[in-house]
Amino acid sequence: MTKKIIFWFRRDLRLEDNAGLFEALRTGLPVIPLFIFDTNILSKLENKIDRRVDFIFQALENINQKLNPMGSQLCIKQGLPSEVIHSLIREGDIAAVYANRDYEPYARQRDEELSQLLQSQHIDFKLFKDQVIFEPSEILKADGSPYTVYTPYSKSWRKTFQEGMAAGFPSEYLNNFASETPESDIHTLTDTGFHSTGYRFTPPIIPLTLLPHYHETRDIPAMEGTSGLSVHLRFGTISIRRLVKAALTNNDTWLGELIWREFFMMILYHFPHVTHQSFKPAYDFIPWRNDEKEFERWCNGQTGYPIVDAGMRELKATGKMHNRIRMITASFLTKHLLIDWRWGEAWFAAHLLDYDLSANNGNWQWAAGCGCDSAPYFRIFNPSEQTKKFDSRLQYVRKWVPELDTLNYPLPMIDHSVARARALTTYKRGLESVKKG
Repeated sequence: MTKKIIFWFRRDLRLEDNAGLFEALRTGLPVIPLFIFDTNILSKLENKIDRRVDFIFQALENINQKLNPMGSQLCIKQGLPSEVIHSLIREGDIAAVYANRDYEPYARQRDEELSQLLQSQHIDFKLFKDQVIFEPSEILKADGSPYTVYTPYSKSWRKTFQEGMAAGFPSEYLNNFASETPESDIHTLTDTGFHSTGYRFTPPIIPLTLLPHYHETRDIPAMEGTSGLSVHLRFGTISIRRLVKAALTNNDTWLGELIWREFFMMILYHFPHVTHQSFKPAYDFIPWRNDEKEFERWCNGQTGYPIVDAGMRELKATGKMHNRIRMITASFLTKHLLIDWRWGEAWFAAHLLDYDLSANNGNWQWAAGCGCDSAPYFRIFNPSEQTKKFDSRLQYVRKWVPELDTLNYPLPMIDHSVARARALTTYKRGLESVKKG
């Protein structure tokens, strides 16, 4: 019996420019393409109409459409990854399992457990760098410690980067997929226990005509001024190498945003406590108000601040929110309402189509002032000034808040100047209480 290799798709849902897949295919052994709907993850999703699960399923269908002409097909399973892979090993002569490395805490624990299982079966488990240009331990300070501020990290990233790192992996071995693959458990989206959201997957396209102007348009929510590729980068339907290559020749500001992504991944890797605690421990002593009714108004876009409400309504309706608006809504929750950033982080985690743990956590802590940021806590966005600057004609606001000029629209929950003063006082007292012990 011919030995085979399993390639396990995770955050890399593409055949093109896929590091681990390339390495598996070029061994010359038949490769079984596998995707597992991890029940550890799915069980935490209370809403069974989840855009991300829908996106993943459609991305898998897209892969299958490319595999079928090659005489192969995806094996799609659902369950605990170690149990699924163990059952596949029992069924066939598996020489190795290949995958691309994932840096989140759960993924690292899952992969370590699987590695031990495969080692006991004398089967190789090979992981490759694919979703980043630099892994979390590749860009470090001179003393070997991780950076905790973006600017010096970014400078080191750029200094270390070489053009060949964006070259990508060729597709010359795509005929090495196994012609016979194990039977899939999942044939339709409903087989996963989830239902259609109406989302329509389209293959990613780099907007080359937009990128040269990205630094001018990225903060205007009423415009199509961003790449729109965050969800594709999150699930790996496009490679980071392609994006970095495009950024190098089109827009340095966009490259900076891609570096921010790796910075937050590095922070999460080296400081995993940030998943439930502030990066700066003293900020865990801020006495949050945590008013549940006010939180509900924020969630539903009923704060009386139009740009905040527009963002929250867009998120709930589409699973998307413009990055500038994410900053404004997060600042409002943490500073105006003094609600724990973890509440907002969890709400975004449940609703964002492009949800990424490291970026979501890093940006929420940035907004709350408790993260790895050199700016002081008294940065508080004024929603009215932000509106004048980035949506002066109210095009974005009116799209999501059509009742703006009617009596049906609520009055502001709190005056900005009052909220600002209250936030400064609360933060100051909280931090002083730590110093006093």
